[in-house]
Amino acid sequence: MTAKYLLLAAAAFGIAAPASAHNAWLLPSITVLSDTVQSVTVDAGTSTAPFEPNHNAMGIDGIKVWAPDGSMGKVENASRGRYRSTFDVKIDKPGTWRIGMENNGIGGTFKVNGEPWMVGRRRGPAPAPGGAARAMATPPAPSAAPAAGAPNGPQGGRPRIDPSHIVATIDEIPAGATDLVLTETTGRNEFFVTAGEPSDTLFKPTGKGLEFVPVTLPTDLVSNEPGQFRFLVDGKPAADLEVEVVPGGRRFREADQAQKLKTDAEGLLTVKWPVAGFYWINASHTDDKPSNPKAAKRRMSYTATLEVLAP
Repeated sequence: MTAKYLLLAAAAFGIAAPASAHNAWLLPSITVLSDTVQSVTVDAGTSTAPFEPNHNAMGIDGIKVWAPDGSMGKVENASRGRYRSTFDVKIDKPGTWRIGMENNGIGGTFKVNGEPWMVGRRRGPAPAPGGAARAMATPPAPSAAPAAGAPNGPQGGRPRIDPSHIVATIDEIPAGATDLVLTETTGRNEFFVTAGEPSDTLFKPTGKGLEFVPVTLPTDLVSNEPGQFRFLVDGKPAADLEVEVVPGGRRFREADQAQKLKTDAEGLLTVKWPVAGFYWINASHTDDKPSNPKAAKRRMSYTATLEVLAP
């Protein structure tokens, strides 16, 4: 996500298992409405288990609202608390709505005069204008070598990046930079709401990246019937793609009932629902087909919240 953003970035579109990392989720109050005079309230957060607000609120500046006719809706009454953000969406057109985040970006590392630099989100002061280019022309000042085991030492893991050595985009990387290790990331994190009769106008694939194409409409899911969804990569079936399916309410059950499933040769995923309720589904795929020639890899993720009703 993204995001995971990614908005993705890692916080919005986490792709690791919920047991081992903080993953982003969107939780609507309801997804099936009888008319178009209602609103949906949404919680948004990140945590080790979906829908449990116990870690951090999710930033929602990147939320988009697609109405069934292709027009854009809007977020209302947005607020942010310690563990979750909330917002409302007015559902004023019949059909199936798509609500969530989508992000594209490139991040990674490179070197200037042998010093490590990074493309990514800054957490400190921005470099001076032309800072990377200027560093290319200025030999690095000698510095004391860090002790073994220190954060920057040979046993300290990934070296720290000086905040002044972080650029926001790949366009800021100087022409003479070396050791480029760049990854293109794309992702979505979303849910669906239907008012009245469902529609499929928003599910037509674009042929770009990792895409979710429902066979069973996502607001027609019931616990006694399997749901089927197709995943595509650049318009072609994403065969053997691992998809994690996690029901909410983990703390109320002895087992978390999470499933790790795989798509078939046609990219089709079949899911049996152990219980009714909200589900967090997540898939990711990495390849060497980025759209930007400066990147070596492409990492794609898809996350959705689905509501499964009792029969």
